[in-house]
Amino acid sequence: MSSQQHSLKPFNTFNLDRFAQELIIATTPEALSAAWQESQLRQQPVLLIGEGSNILFLDDFQGKAIINRIKGIAVKEGAEAWHLHVGAGENWHQLVKYTLEKGLPGLENMAMIPGCTGSAPIQNIGAYGVELKSICEYVDVLHLATGEIERLPTEACQFGYRDSIFKHKYQYGYAIVAVGLILNKKWQPVLSYGDLGKLSPQTATPQQIFDTVCQMRSSKLPDPAKTGNAGSFFKNPVVSVEQANAIMAAWPDAPRYPQADGSVKLAAGWLIDRCDLKGFAIGGAAVHQQQALVLINQHQATSGDIVALAHEVRQRVGQKFNVWLEPEVRFIGAQGEQDAVGVIA
Repeated sequence: MSSQQHSLKPFNTFNLDRFAQELIIATTPEALSAAWQESQLRQQPVLLIGEGSNILFLDDFQGKAIINRIKGIAVKEGAEAWHLHVGAGENWHQLVKYTLEKGLPGLENMAMIPGCTGSAPIQNIGAYGVELKSICEYVDVLHLATGEIERLPTEACQFGYRDSIFKHKYQYGYAIVAVGLILNKKWQPVLSYGDLGKLSPQTATPQQIFDTVCQMRSSKLPDPAKTGNAGSFFKNPVVSVEQANAIMAAWPDAPRYPQADGSVKLAAGWLIDRCDLKGFAIGGAAVHQQQALVLINQHQATSGDIVALAHEVRQRVGQKFNVWLEPEVRFIGAQGEQDAVGVIA
């Protein structure tokens, strides 16, 4: 089958015109497992995709792309919390809107994070002071070789900053088919970031937080439907206290977020911005004018343009601050995932 057979453009938010040899839309765990097993028998590369909001295709994919579209939202009410069972193929932002409409607060800080619900545990997504791990009850994982589904409680998911067991032990041969969320009835607003600090802890409502988060994200982040991008391109770097103090001595306004283990998280967007890189372009790729953490497909960018731009950003930040940024975005080559740091180093 020709590699020009199936366009991946609708399945990557960078809007890159890449192709796969085969493309399957799977709406059940059985379909997902069957498609994967067939690829194994044919010794064919296989790639699982949600909405492609965290993917950079480096080449055409020389195998089968399986699009996870397992849907469904079930809500059970307990004495102290609501328990949600959400299909991996449900759009995350639509889920946040759904919960608010149903009077189930707790996800509002994570409004407008692009992608599917099934991708949320992989990255341990988070925004504006809330991470998935704080509201995740379990993750249902499909063992693709056997068709069996295993339920991992939160503590087994090894959630870290933009990290989880799904990037390690469960990275290959497994697929997330559902996520269990627990939303506490004793709701507390989280107002620690950005314009949320202007809201009153006594009177702030979940809807106000949702609206404020949407406003902040819309003002800073380009809409992938209009300008190709994958959201935050780089992880916020975590450094030692000594290194953070050295940066603070030279740049007292540098944002810093002390971590529980004694390390300090820095803001990658601030570091890039201080290198005067907003608007900087290579080929059709550019650093976004409003948010330096976002790399955009400004004008028919190639994969090579985006890689070259990411390399340049990493080099400039590294030379100025001695902090070496790592991509948050997954890099996919012709045969599968590649080491993103290795590609741009």
